[in-house]
Order: sequence, then C-alpha cells, then structure tokens
Amino acid sequence: MIIKLKVKSEKLKAQCGFTLIEILIVMVIIGLMAVISLFALRGARESGRDAKRKGDLEAIRSALELYKADCNRYPASLPWGSPLNGDGTNCPNTNRYIEVVPNDTMTGRNYSYTPSGSPPRSFTLCSSLETGTGSVSGCGSCGATCNYKVTNP
Repeated sequence: MIIKLKVKSEKLKAQCGFTLIEILIVMVIIGLMAVISLFALRGARESGRDAKRKGDLEAIRSALELYKADCNRYPASLPWGSPLNGDGTNCPNTNRYIEVVPNDTMTGRNYSYTPSGSPPRSFTLCSSLETGTGSVSGCGSCGATCNYKVTNP
C-alpha cells in the first residue's frame, strides 16, 4: 500500500506544470524581445515624424505659392496654428490658402519661415529633422539645429 501511494504522488508531481525557474526564463526571454522591439521601433517613429515635417513644409509651400499667385507677393509672416487668408489689401481676406498652418508638434521644435525682400518675393521654410545631420544656412530659429530647408522655386 505504501508503494502505491508513492507511485501516485510521483505521477501527480510530474503533471503539476512549470517550475519557477522555467517561468522566470520565459519571462526574461519575453522581456529581452520587448526591449529589442522598442529600440527597433524608435527609429521608425523618428522617420515617421520627419516625413510628417517634410509633408507639412510642402503643404505650407503650396499655400504660399497660391497666396503669391493672388497677392503678387508672399506674406510677411505666417499665422502658425491658424488659417492663412488673404491680407485684405492686396487680395481678398476671404481667400483661404490653407486651413491651418501646421507647426512642429514636438515640444521645443518649430518650423521657421523667413520671407525676403520688400514686399516679400521669396521665402525660406526650415525644420529640424530628428534623423538629419548638419545644418542649413539662411534659416530662422527652429528650436533645434535647422537641417532641412524648402525654398520657393
């Protein structure tokens, strides 16, 4: 009878599941995979934000060209976060060239608009890309090193 009880307890012990060591090893492996994934995704996020910055500058550039076509000059400044309308003197202020002039959503970074001439006949738009290096000349303040520039054609 003692032998039968010993055999039953060994069978139960073999069927009980995972040991603490096995669970810890699996948790460490999952943790390492998560850390590796986060580092891999960081570069993709930076590239995505940079692509948005480039797209924003192109949208602003297009709106500025429409503004110039109507007003025969570029605006003296841009209303960041507001619509770009005509100035009311050279062209009707009912004309809306862009619904909202976008700005960089990252804290501490800005887009820079620098008109040239009087009245403005050319402009420079600049941004600070996260994945770019170096700097470009002729830009205002981007909040960081300006390393991407768009000018009028």
